[in-house]
Amino acid sequence: MWKDSETNIDLLDFDYLIGVTKNIIINDELSPSSIGVYGDWGSGKSSLIEMTLSELSRNKDYLCLKFNGWLFEGYEDAKTALIGTILDEINGKKTPTGKAKDAIQRLYKNIDFFKLASKGIEYGLGFLLTGGIGTVADITMQSVISKVKEKASDLSEGDIKDVLSKTLKSDEIRKKLKTFHSDFSELLKETKIKRLVIFIDDLDRCNPDTILATFEAIRLFLFTEGTSFIIGADERQVMYAVRKKFPEIKGNKIDIGKEYLEKIIQYPVKIPQLGVKEVQFYIMCLLLKYELKEKHAPVLEFIQEERQKDFLNFTISFSLVEGRFPNEEEKIKEVISLANQLSAVLSKGLNGNPRHCKRFLNSLSMRITMAKIKKIDLDKKVLSKLMLLEYFKDNVFKELGEMQSNEKGLPEEIKYIENDKWDKVEKLKLWKDDDWFINWIKIEPKLSETNLQPYFYFSRESLQLRSTSEIKQLSLEAENILSGLLSGSDSARTEALKKANLISDFESAQVLRAVISEIETASDISAELFKSFISWGGSRPENYTDTIACLNAIPSGNIKVSFIPRIKEFASTSNKVLEINELLEKWQKDNPRLKNAIGNEIK
Repeated sequence: MWKDSETNIDLLDFDYLIGVTKNIIINDELSPSSIGVYGDWGSGKSSLIEMTLSELSRNKDYLCLKFNGWLFEGYEDAKTALIGTILDEINGKKTPTGKAKDAIQRLYKNIDFFKLASKGIEYGLGFLLTGGIGTVADITMQSVISKVKEKASDLSEGDIKDVLSKTLKSDEIRKKLKTFHSDFSELLKETKIKRLVIFIDDLDRCNPDTILATFEAIRLFLFTEGTSFIIGADERQVMYAVRKKFPEIKGNKIDIGKEYLEKIIQYPVKIPQLGVKEVQFYIMCLLLKYELKEKHAPVLEFIQEERQKDFLNFTISFSLVEGRFPNEEEKIKEVISLANQLSAVLSKGLNGNPRHCKRFLNSLSMRITMAKIKKIDLDKKVLSKLMLLEYFKDNVFKELGEMQSNEKGLPEEIKYIENDKWDKVEKLKLWKDDDWFINWIKIEPKLSETNLQPYFYFSRESLQLRSTSEIKQLSLEAENILSGLLSGSDSARTEALKKANLISDFESAQVLRAVISEIETASDISAELFKSFISWGGSRPENYTDTIACLNAIPSGNIKVSFIPRIKEFASTSNKVLEINELLEKWQKDNPRLKNAIGNEIK
């Protein structure tokens, strides 16, 4: 098993990204700096930053810390939470004395000031800014105090009056900002912190207000000589948050989200999608650590060194390790073989996403362990091949599951399709023209001579009906797409469909699976849900066959007249006219009320 968290070991070939990030931070001419490490969910952002901080922390004059705004959301103002976390870290690690102690005490007091100022505005006191507190009647003053004390019961009435009278004067706010900036610079100087590096993680998971407040804190309070901020986020989600907060003006072609982000983030570092070779290398490294345990280090070190000699043309082969590690050679060859088997499919299907790759391997490992507890040995190659089908073609995986249970684990259909005899496989003929499935069949090993019962036994949870909540974890982008499809809103559905190509094949299939789950469990399929299902099913070629499989599974009595035009449109878009015509013909016989709507065959 592999821990699903950031790592400080480079298995993703991030050395050049770590190097450029580090060079920006240590360059005096570029200080202060703000760096955006951008990548999809699970692409390795946190690992890249973790490795960067690990290298920088070796310098005793550097102080590196992490801040997760998502953890504070709903409990504390984002600006003061970030500033307070930084001051606490400096206070704990450097123990300020003399001028530094005076500076940090003033900074803590100013945090209280800004916290109350933000609360004042939050609870509707903005109208007082124009004339100050003295211009309102006493009854209004009391209502203000009461309102604030409801949210901050630990504050006395005198404190509230004193601070509000100053807080709500713009000149006092400006003065406090200048004081804070100079005190913060003095604190860094007196504590001899040459570089303060703050890693802000999970920002793309926060709501728009928190994202913007965090950026404001960086620019207004903390952007001084010697500071560097690293923002780990999916830039699309951050831009979306900005657009949501500041909608574009009609007729204005400026991309507000992009413009705002470019002003805040000076240096974008983008994590590229892993290709087949990178995924192969990553999987191999993970498997070597798992199979060789404490003996993996010299093997990995050797392979890393060989790779660096010509990393652009490096390929993993058996000859690479031939005779070098005699005691572990068979295990190493088995690992290389499995990495080769999985890499091509996972690199494309998962968009080279390291987290999804790791989760796939964790599921593989768990099932092998469960089988061992039952004193059953599962072949990793057979299991991994079946799991690929489970991940990407859930419907046909379930079909095979039913077949093997009826035929003592050796379904004849598998032998027929492996030998291209499709005329003998009525139940699987739907997938005859599915390119993904055809390529999957060709992957070694062949399954026709293997008893599949134990493999499906330990995959039983995948053969059952699933609810939407049980779908494997999705990225934030995919979650937003699914939410839009299930919202019942035409505009939200349209926005979701626009993002169809922004997620991996795997997540696209997961979204479709979630919508199908809603279809399967609905006593009455709504027009909005069916529209989302058929629209998403037609949005990407890899979804076509699964969409038809779901249509075949829907009882004709649950099909409404209004669904027929959408089904015909899907047939034309997907070029699945023959399959849809067969389905419509079956429905006509089973449900006469659909006859007029179906009419003639689709041409």
